[in-house]
Amino acid sequence: MKRIVILLLIITGLYIIFQQSLRFDWFLAGNREGKAAISSDIHVIKVDVSAVNADIIPEDRMNLKAVLDGNGKLTVKEDGDTVVVTVKKKWFDWFDWAPFTKKSLKIYAPESYHENMEIDLGSGNLNYSGKSMKLDELSVGIGSGNMNLNNLTVHHFIHDGSSGNVHINSLTTKTGSFDLSSGNLDIQHYIGKINGDVSSGRAKIQVDKLTDSIDLDLSSGIVDLDLPNNADFNLDGEVSSGTISCDFPLKSKEFNRKSIKGTHGNGEHKINLSVSSGKIDIH
Repeated sequence: MKRIVILLLIITGLYIIFQQSLRFDWFLAGNREGKAAISSDIHVIKVDVSAVNADIIPEDRMNLKAVLDGNGKLTVKEDGDTVVVTVKKKWFDWFDWAPFTKKSLKIYAPESYHENMEIDLGSGNLNYSGKSMKLDELSVGIGSGNMNLNNLTVHHFIHDGSSGNVHINSLTTKTGSFDLSSGNLDIQHYIGKINGDVSSGRAKIQVDKLTDSIDLDLSSGIVDLDLPNNADFNLDGEVSSGTISCDFPLKSKEFNRKSIKGTHGNGEHKINLSVSSGKIDIH
């Protein structure tokens, strides 16, 4: 009997502590802010967020400011040559049925910043909105959720997607690396080199101007490659299972069940395709 009473008291105490913690944090769950100076010594801005609706907004400013509205723990800190912005769940935020668990994050970054940026989205939504972003390197990783990026000019673009959806409108880069294990990748108005590894999922890339080579390795899934009508390329595609189709009229065309080869225009840029399963359409 005593053990039952003690157990009930413990459970009641834990319940009271839990409820007080919720009330206290919800009471303080208004806007939270964090700031960090962006000096010439800062070479990387890293954004690591999950279960949040985030916006990256470039402005005429000298520092980075992040504003969180809702539950969660916001951290903005300088770590060597890197400024890190993180939003993490608190221990009771797993109870997502509560109406107060919705979070929005605004990140105001200096529009004069042109070094490296890393964006990791575990879940939720992330949008880049505003003026053109010009960076040396942009690396994006998405576990799930949705990412929308617009008006990007970068030397090196790196994409790593395990699931979720990434939509990019207007990307100009010297090199683009795409690793898609599942989910969807949709790029409109692309200019630059392409290295892609698709194990599953769907990738759609519309190229405004073909300026460099394209290398795609598809183990499964679907790749839709939309090239300009005046693209100059030499196509070399190999198939073990699946299909490669090309709507362009090719010179010196060689086509069978296992390969497709040919030249369009003067054949300036190489397009190398390898399909073990799945489908690649070029049009």
